[in-house]
Amino acid sequence: MADPLFDISRHDLSIEFITPSKLDDLLPQCGDMRQVDRVAWIDDDATRAIGVKSVRNDEFWVPGHIPERPLLPGVIMIEAAAQLSSVLYQYRQNFEHSEFLGFTRVDDCVFRGTVEPGQTLVLLAKEKKFQRRRFSCHAQGLVDGNVVFEVQCTGMRM
Repeated sequence: MADPLFDISRHDLSIEFITPSKLDDLLPQCGDMRQVDRVAWIDDDATRAIGVKSVRNDEFWVPGHIPERPLLPGVIMIEAAAQLSSVLYQYRQNFEHSEFLGFTRVDDCVFRGTVEPGQTLVLLAKEKKFQRRRFSCHAQGLVDGNVVFEVQCTGMRM
């Protein structure tokens, strides 16, 4: 099993450090494609973040992936990681409103477990490289403290 990128045991995951309504300003994804419900924490240096996604039974993918045993698709886990990474980038850049950020690359993706409706996916993002127009983060998803996926996401301002 992989270890989490950083210790989250001292953080209250119910906190809305960035509220869902503020996410509306920072992420262009909405409706079914919004994969981060809230951001619970960003560190003082804006290099690490914790996001939360409550996986619901009424999500669009549930009936078809996999009937009678729905599993959150890996591509949606990666999308959630990319969304949290872009929020961290914008927060660090002090952007008041969303700039379009394109998702340009995924590296070193590993799936280590499954995510099912009713579970909470805790997302971790940690800065790897931040530049004026480009950013890269290591990201992970945890369920019940266990790492279920990890990935390196790269994006850029368009």
